[in-house]
Amino acid sequence: MNIKVKKLHPNAKMPFYGTEFSAGADLCACLDEPVTLQPNETRMISIGIAVELPVGYAGLIFARSGLASRRDLAPANKVGVVDCDYRGEWFVPMHNHGLEPQTIEPGERIAQLVITPYLTAKFVENENLSETVRGSGGFGSTGVK
Repeated sequence: MNIKVKKLHPNAKMPFYGTEFSAGADLCACLDEPVTLQPNETRMISIGIAVELPVGYAGLIFARSGLASRRDLAPANKVGVVDCDYRGEWFVPMHNHGLEPQTIEPGERIAQLVITPYLTAKFVENENLSETVRGSGGFGSTGVK
């Protein structure tokens, strides 16, 4: 699948896969200088690109596991969803979940993009829903073991 990417800044990097079988393509910070996030701070970090996703596909932006587990940095919205009709600049709202300031360097890999097909539904109001064993049991209703 070919995905059209427009670089909006000269120092923007194209998304890229770290290995042959990576599900997520790395997204890099497009910064002129390092940005330091204080504990519990969120900042919008530019990726410096605009992307044309095919109709019927969405871009899901996830944390990079090493950045999250080693430096407490992850997207503030947990998972970003980019719709196929969006053509603007991509940003990642990075959040410092830790107790120490963390610096994001220009060109640093800060998130990963998974491109996936999606379905849309027609929502139909109805007074009756089918019965199931679980029924209306909510959080934790199926047990822990």
